[in-house]
Formats: sequence, C-alpha cells, structure tokens
Amino acid sequence: MSASSQKTVLASSRPFRILGLQQIALGALSRERLKTLWVDLLGLSLKGHFESSSENVSEDICQLGAGPTQVEVDLMEPLDPEKKPQVHLPPLNHIGLWVDDLEQCVKWLGEQGVRFAPGGIRKGAAGFDICFIHPKGNDVSPYSGEGVLIELVQAPQEVIKALGAFLDAPSTPSN
Repeated sequence: MSASSQKTVLASSRPFRILGLQQIALGALSRERLKTLWVDLLGLSLKGHFESSSENVSEDICQLGAGPTQVEVDLMEPLDPEKKPQVHLPPLNHIGLWVDDLEQCVKWLGEQGVRFAPGGIRKGAAGFDICFIHPKGNDVSPYSGEGVLIELVQAPQEVIKALGAFLDAPSTPSN
C-alpha cells in the first residue's frame, strides 16, 4: 500500500475529529511577568487559578476571545523549580486541542503507535477531561509531539456543535 493510500485509510477510519485550538500554556519561573503582559498589557480576561502539587504547577487561566472559538491561555509557574514536571521548560509548555471524542481518540491513537504521557485521561485545570501526547516517542510508541507536549481536551457539546458545523460547512474556493 502506498503512503498516500495508507493516509487515506487512516483518515477514513479515525473515530474522532480535532475541532480546533483549545489552549496554549506558557511557563516561567514566576508567572507575574507573564500576567503583566497577557492580562494587564494585552487585555486577556483572567478566568481563574489552578494549583496542583502532583502536576507541580500554579497557574492563572486566561481567556482570549469568546464562545466556541475562545482559546484558553494558561500562565504557569512551578511550585518547585527543581521538581518535575518543570512547567517552565520549555517556555511554550504545551498546546491544547479540542477533540470531539477523547476516549476514542486516545484508544485509536494508541493503536497507531502514539506515545502518551503518564496519567491517562483525567480532569484538567479548566474542568474538562484531558490527556497528553508525550513530546518524545520511544521504541514501543514511536509517534509523539516531536518535542512539543500536546494536550487533547474533550470538547463540551456547545463547542462540538459550533466547531463541528464549521468543519462540516462546504469550503468556498478563494479567488
């Protein structure tokens, strides 16, 4: 089977859709300068705060935009800079993607050889179920974020409806 035929088969058998960008997470030793830039200077809304010793993080959760196209911007600092995970390294810690069926997504991607970070599916800082694709592959699961941590986030029904409709709309050719 040719590479393009294999890709067509994979795409047609995929039991989920990536709907859009859900978040970006930025880390620093202190989130105060990040907060000054993103909230005070750029004007993002501060939605909340999350702290977890098991995740070694203290983060401010900001909002960019509104409605189903809203993007969460997490401003993170480690509770202990010497402990892992080191949420400030790299400074662009991870991106989050809305998924219409997280459970099917994780199952199917795992069967394709995608490596996931420890922890499995769990509640994330914003209350949605999440799972992370590991930034590095290994011999057993060679596919990864190739240096980028990718958070898969279960989209709520209003996001699935809005972004799913957008993805299903016929595209208009550009002139």
